[in-house]
Amino acid sequence: MNTPSPIPHKRKVALVLSSGGCRGYAHIGAIEALVDSGYEISSIAGSSMGALIGGIYAAGRLPEVKQWFCTLTRRDVIALLDFSLGINHLVKGERVINRIKEIVPDVLIEDMNIPFCAVATDTRTDSEVVFRSGSLFEAIRASISMPTLFRPVERGDMYLIDGAISNGMPLEHVVRTEGDLLVASNVTAPIRPMRRQTPPAPRRNFIIERLIPQDFGEVNVVSLVSDSLHILIQKNISLQLRITPPDMLMELPMDSYNFNYDRCATIAERGYKLMLSAIRRYEHRHHEPTNL
Repeated sequence: MNTPSPIPHKRKVALVLSSGGCRGYAHIGAIEALVDSGYEISSIAGSSMGALIGGIYAAGRLPEVKQWFCTLTRRDVIALLDFSLGINHLVKGERVINRIKEIVPDVLIEDMNIPFCAVATDTRTDSEVVFRSGSLFEAIRASISMPTLFRPVERGDMYLIDGAISNGMPLEHVVRTEGDLLVASNVTAPIRPMRRQTPPAPRRNFIIERLIPQDFGEVNVVSLVSDSLHILIQKNISLQLRITPPDMLMELPMDSYNFNYDRCATIAERGYKLMLSAIRRYEHRHHEPTNL
C-alpha cells in the first residue's frame, strides 16, 4: 500500500465497523488508511466481522492477525470450519477463534487501551446486547454467530447470535470524546447497478466444498441464507446511517465479495483505497490540510 504522509495534527476518530463477512477484511485497510493519514483511533464499536477486526485492533495485534489472514488458502478456510451439523448450526465456530487466540491472547475488554464494544443479539428478548467488559473473545464469538451457520452462544439467560441481526452498524454505541470525528466503515453497502460476475473456479464435488460458495452470484444453502440476511441487514444499516450520519463514511458494496476468506490482501487493499477517498472527501469539504 502507498503510505501517505501524516497530517501535522492527530484528529481523534470514533470508529464504527459494520458487519459483512469476508468483506470485513476491508476494515483492516480502512484502519490502516486512517492511521497512515495521521488520525488517532480513540474508540471502536463493531458488529459481527466488524467486532472481530475492531477487537483485534483494540488489543494491539491487527498486523499479526492480518499477516495470518493473508496466508489463508481456500483449503485452509475449509479446514477452519469445524462442521458439526447440529440442530441449530452447521459449524461450531470454535476452531477459528482458538486459532486467533494463538496470535491474540484473550484480554478483558475494560483493560484494553482503546475503548471497544461489540454487539450481539439475544434471541430470547429480541434485543441487542452490547459487550463493554469481560472476555474479548467471548464478545467476538457471540457477535459473529451467524444464524444457521455458527452455533449460538449461551450466556446466562441469553441466547446470543450475530450482532448484525439487531444492529449491523452500532453508531450509537461507540464511545465519543470532545472534538472527535465519527467515522463509519460500511462493507454492506447497497449493491451496484451492474453486478460483476466471476465464473466459479473448477473444484471437486465434495459435500463440504459444495456448501462454500465460490463467488457472488452462485447460489447454495450457505450463500442463500447469507445473502438473504445481508439484504435485510443492508437496509437496516442504510437507515442507521441516515439517523446518525457519520463525519466520514467508507462504503464497500455488499456484492463485492461473498465467501472469499482466502483473499484478505485484495479486500484489505480495496478498503484502504476506499477509506483514503473518504478522507479526501472529508478534508476537501472542511478545507483541512492533507498530504494524501
